[in-house]
Amino acid sequence: MNLSNVKLYSAFKSKEAIKVITGIDNVNISQIVTMAKAAELSGATYLDVVANPKIVKLLKSVSSLPVCVSSISPIDLYNSVVAGADLVEIGNFDSCYSRGMYVNCSQILHLVKEVKLLLGNIDLCVTIPYHISIKNQVRLAQTLEFLGVNIIQTESTFIKNRLNILDLHDDNISNSFFPSYSSLLSTYFISTNVQIPVITSSSINAFSSSISFLLGASGIGVGSIIKNQSDLYQMSHYVKLLRESISLTLDERPITLNQLLLPNDLLFSDLIKAC
Repeated sequence: MNLSNVKLYSAFKSKEAIKVITGIDNVNISQIVTMAKAAELSGATYLDVVANPKIVKLLKSVSSLPVCVSSISPIDLYNSVVAGADLVEIGNFDSCYSRGMYVNCSQILHLVKEVKLLLGNIDLCVTIPYHISIKNQVRLAQTLEFLGVNIIQTESTFIKNRLNILDLHDDNISNSFFPSYSSLLSTYFISTNVQIPVITSSSINAFSSSISFLLGASGIGVGSIIKNQSDLYQMSHYVKLLRESISLTLDERPITLNQLLLPNDLLFSDLIKAC
């Protein structure tokens, strides 16, 4: 594992990283600052924000957490690093999907090469698109590792206007698990085929966060479920709930995918066989 930021290195090495995602296209300053404060108060590892130099400068002035910027524009990533961003990410593609744009493997590899040319050895995370096959996701992840990418992120199937998924007190296990199943599936296969850290993202909650670490994740990315909390206290409380959930899994042995398939409706077994 090769990460230049000491805090990130420590969290990923111990497999307990929590990234709070404010949104790739979210420029609501009040909401971003509130989420940043909640993340810091609750012990999250770092922030993932829009690639906007003004927002980066603001966050660096009010928070001690490392700041990651996400975009598919190398120039926006470059300008954000100049403004103080600690790492960059090619990913969080939901805003692209909502416009009918679906990036492919060759486009991602081209972006990675361009970003590395512009930014050199800055820590770089890349999201693996959900819509390519598991086999090609693994191949892409291996190629990205070869190119010097530091972190891989998985994502779930894009669903426009996702329903809010609450914690287990309000939802049954299937509803808590289903929204992130494809991200969890990708996490399992990718993490067993690369040596760099894997972040599980998209609709992660207190239940699926634990599953992600059991399947090989080194970290999780959470956004909407934090953003939809009513205030700073509730945001902070939920991140703490995630940390507690993760801590309960740290001493557990990794599990195989078959051990999660007992209730057949949790993951589509025919999808797995097709992989």
